[in-house]
Amino acid sequence: MEVTIYVIVIIAIVIVALGIIAPKKLAVNRSIIINKSLPETFQYLKLVKNQDHWSPWKNKDPNMEQSYVGTDGEVGFISKWKGNKDVGEGEQEILSIIENESINSQLRFFKPWKSESIGHFELGRVDEEHTLVTWGFSGNNKFPFNILMLFMNMDKTLGKDFEMGLVSLKEILEA
Repeated sequence: MEVTIYVIVIIAIVIVALGIIAPKKLAVNRSIIINKSLPETFQYLKLVKNQDHWSPWKNKDPNMEQSYVGTDGEVGFISKWKGNKDVGEGEQEILSIIENESINSQLRFFKPWKSESIGHFELGRVDEEHTLVTWGFSGNNKFPFNILMLFMNMDKTLGKDFEMGLVSLKEILEA
C-alpha cells in the first residue's frame, strides 16, 4: 500500500514538474515573396473566403461544412467550419485590419480539442511588384496540454502546412 502511494506521489510530482518546464506559448510563422503588388496581395488576403482556394486545411477536407457571419474582409467577420479529423471544428473571426500591413484573426478550435490562438498575416513591400507575406499564429499552451509540446515539434509540423499554403497562395496570385 505504501509503495502505491509513493508511486502516485512521484508520478504527480513528475507531471507537475513537466507542466512547469513545458512551453507555455506557441508561435509558428512562415514567409514568402509574392510577385504581385502589396495592395493587390492585401486585397486578396483580407477576404477569408479566399482561403478556400489555397488553404492546406481545405485540401485536407474539401467537403467540410462552412458557414459565415458578417461581411467578409471586415472586422467581425466569422468563418465557421466543421470537418473531418484532419481539420476538426472551429471558427475564425477577423479582429483587426491595418490596410496594406496586417490582418489579425482569433482562431477558436472546438474539436478535436478546445483552444484559442491568434492568426495573422503581415505584409511588407519588397518593391512595387513584390510583396513579402508572413503567415502565422500564436497561442498559449495550457496545462496539461503544454506537456505534449515537449514531445512534439509544432513549428515543424504546422510549419509544413503554412509553407504549402503560402506556395499555393503564390501560385494563385501570380497566375
